[in-house]
Amino acid sequence: MNLPNKISLTRICLIPVFVAVFFLDGVLPYNYAIAAAIFVIAACTDFIDGHIARSRGLVTNLGKFLDPIADKVLVATATILLLTLGQLYGKIENASLANGVYIATAVSICIILARELIISAFRQIAATNGIVMAAEKLGKYKTACQDAAIAVMIFAADITGKAGQFIAGVGFGLFAAATVLTVWSGISYVWKYRKVLKDA
Repeated sequence: MNLPNKISLTRICLIPVFVAVFFLDGVLPYNYAIAAAIFVIAACTDFIDGHIARSRGLVTNLGKFLDPIADKVLVATATILLLTLGQLYGKIENASLANGVYIATAVSICIILARELIISAFRQIAATNGIVMAAEKLGKYKTACQDAAIAVMIFAADITGKAGQFIAGVGFGLFAAATVLTVWSGISYVWKYRKVLKDA
């Protein structure tokens, strides 16, 4: 197993560690801040393994399988955990607004996960037709914004007072932006490779 694949495998191994730390509230001080740090490290390995694989000519079939699987499991796990983070939504003083933000977050998570599933299926169909769907900058911006939003939102749960409210607000804003980029990049992919659907 080459270095990029080992890094991808490390990302997968970090997921249960991230989940365990996330649920140690009341047991481990600043568990959410630590969980956010673990998530950031795991997310960064996505850029690292891809860069090493491409720059050193170490792209393999195993890597093509492991890398996207690791990314999707990490993001799916983290976004679902956001719905259990009562401390985050509790920072919104208006109960009705807090409920609205929670619902909006849940809808955004559904959109993000649906987009990942649809594009994955789209890539698979394209591959069977000998078409390689290259990653686009818009998709990379989406991933970066998404990862930043998740990390900030989890981190905010550990911060009290006005600072916590501000950080949570930044997180919600980033998550909204990530949702817009998710839809935009998804539509862009489908439109650019619409020939795949015609030939399917």
